[in-house]
Amino acid sequence: MTSLIKQRTNRNISNYIRKSGLSGYLDTTMKLNILTITQAAEGLRKKEFTSVELTESCLRQIKKRNKDINAFITVCDVSALDEARKADEMIAKGEGKPLTGIPFAVKDAICTANIRSTGSAKILDNYTPPFDATVVKKIRDEGGVLIGKTNCDAFGHGASNENSMYGPVKNPHDLTKVAGGSSGGSAAAVADNMCIFSIGEDTGGSIRQPASLCGIVGLRPTYGRNSRYGIMPMASSLDTVGPMTKTVEDMAIVMECIAGSDPLDATTIMDAVPDYVNEVKGQRSKVKGLRIGVPKEYFTVDGMDPEVKAITNEKIKRLKDLGCEIVDVSLPHTKYAIAVYYIVVPCEDSSNLARMDGIRYGVRNTEGRTLYDMYAKSRAQGFPEEVKRRILIGTYALSAGYYDAYYKKAQQVRTLIRQDFDDVFQKVDVLITPTSPFPAFGIGEKANDPLALYLGDIMVSPAALAGIPAISVPAGKTKAGLPVGVQIMGPRMAEGLVMSVGSRLSFVF
Repeated sequence: MTSLIKQRTNRNISNYIRKSGLSGYLDTTMKLNILTITQAAEGLRKKEFTSVELTESCLRQIKKRNKDINAFITVCDVSALDEARKADEMIAKGEGKPLTGIPFAVKDAICTANIRSTGSAKILDNYTPPFDATVVKKIRDEGGVLIGKTNCDAFGHGASNENSMYGPVKNPHDLTKVAGGSSGGSAAAVADNMCIFSIGEDTGGSIRQPASLCGIVGLRPTYGRNSRYGIMPMASSLDTVGPMTKTVEDMAIVMECIAGSDPLDATTIMDAVPDYVNEVKGQRSKVKGLRIGVPKEYFTVDGMDPEVKAITNEKIKRLKDLGCEIVDVSLPHTKYAIAVYYIVVPCEDSSNLARMDGIRYGVRNTEGRTLYDMYAKSRAQGFPEEVKRRILIGTYALSAGYYDAYYKKAQQVRTLIRQDFDDVFQKVDVLITPTSPFPAFGIGEKANDPLALYLGDIMVSPAALAGIPAISVPAGKTKAGLPVGVQIMGPRMAEGLVMSVGSRLSFVF
């Protein structure tokens, strides 16, 4: 009997895959994990397969590939299957929602109830939060299946995912290359079909840059659009939470679930959540006539890879062919963005990370004979070098006699950067740029040159400082087969618009 049921299930899955036009990608093991949210939700709704089968497919891929990619720190194999069974019950009762039964992963710097959340730092190696971050709770309340916690640069400090104390994440397209950071594990997990979508965190580019390097879609929403409650804070005035997905349409589905005001986060915006899905679908035919700004400062960056520039220019030409008006614009204070970012972030880091002391939670060193020794030894062992570097820089910049010269001045220049965007959005609807000046680079290639890594944020940090939405979509690949992303930036609260434009450009790997 069990064999007959399995055969019938495989036939249903096979029929669904064939109807979806995905049969060329599959072998006889029925890799449901390659589906998008849209495809998986349709199959679940039509009873072509179950959430348990979908989850098992993702877990098989994790078991097969995670030892090579290192995308996951914690895999929730038992609890995920329990959640999948409950999701199947919801669907059977007609209570299914867009994310019911869909396996997803969460960056380990985001708290998850009763599931270890380390932030990729050894000082939190044993930390298990008693609560979910708001964005995670919204997905789980809808019946989403949490399949595991993904690797990242410790506390979000990095652009290559080499600063994790659990080892670097490798790029699924080339295991000798980085996946990008800091949400590299989340990007790699989606790109390698270990989950259907993931949740990342973007302070200065930590969703968009790894999305670009791994060939997926990543959105940094407007600051305050999604709740930050339950996120391990890095720089509180810049931190945002956003989805990482296989398609822009999937992005819209997740954003409808997680966006909105939250009484637990006073910085969230009270505006109602738009119908992003219909906005994206409707705007696909309305791109004609949009004014697309091309900021010259983003195309004259030293060290920009010529293939990245060429692929971006191809996408600009495509928008022109679709009837968009291409407008050359200038964001003159962009050249100060990296300097401003790497003053503001370490300062706020220094303040936020003061809570990591080994006393109330986390790993404590007990070898010291004094309280100071215990603090010092716990933090020395629990923080990687990049975290220590940022604490030192931030503490110095905030110290008496230097606050006005550094942090205060940086905030003043940050205002000028934001004004540049406000001015340019009076002339154009959105901006298009490369997401990263180069494709994925070799693991260890820039490890001894922190400034070179910092410059990798040059395309993504300005939008973060201005608090505006920006999406990275796959735009093509280099001759070496490495993904290249383009970035669409828009005015505050224009997530639907940037997703709509991005959907017209997205390249499928």
